[in-house]
Amino acid sequence: MFRKFPLIGALLFALSAPTPAAAPSPRVLFKTTMGDIVIELYPDKAPETVANFLQYVKDGFYAGTVFHRVIDGFMIQGGGMSKDLYTGGSGRKETRAPISLESKNGLKNQTGWVAMARTSVPDSATAQFFINVNDNDSLNHPQPDGHGYAVFGKVVEGMQTVNAIKGVRTGSMGPMRDVPTEAVVIESATLL
Repeated sequence: MFRKFPLIGALLFALSAPTPAAAPSPRVLFKTTMGDIVIELYPDKAPETVANFLQYVKDGFYAGTVFHRVIDGFMIQGGGMSKDLYTGGSGRKETRAPISLESKNGLKNQTGWVAMARTSVPDSATAQFFINVNDNDSLNHPQPDGHGYAVFGKVVEGMQTVNAIKGVRTGSMGPMRDVPTEAVVIESATLL
């Protein structure tokens, strides 16, 4: 009978021992010409997407890129074109290989949430991302093409900056539409 008590004591100690705290979600600060935006990332939901995005941040890739597609009531898109776009250049930046689509992770394209931009090919996202400025259910898996768009983060500070960007005047630039007539530049992106 006495042998049971040490086991019970050990069990009670194990149950009452503090559990290690979960690591905080990484955050990235974007300094733009219209203000700051802080995005919280969710590697538990989109591990490959977050790792890819953070590598671009660590490489300094986003510095000098612009929000090149802005549609009020839909989203603001950036991360793939440099401000060279406004001086007659192509604006395109060379990226790493595309990543796998992680759109079935339970996160939704709702106001303030961040997703990867891609082509019509599901596994084609590289560096470009967009911030939803509306609840865009039509972008959630399996919409609009059977695949959806991979959400991987959320704006946790600076929605006033996002809202200012979504309201800028836009026009066409070469074959591109919905381009801000004055460059909205990402000056830096820093892991906090």
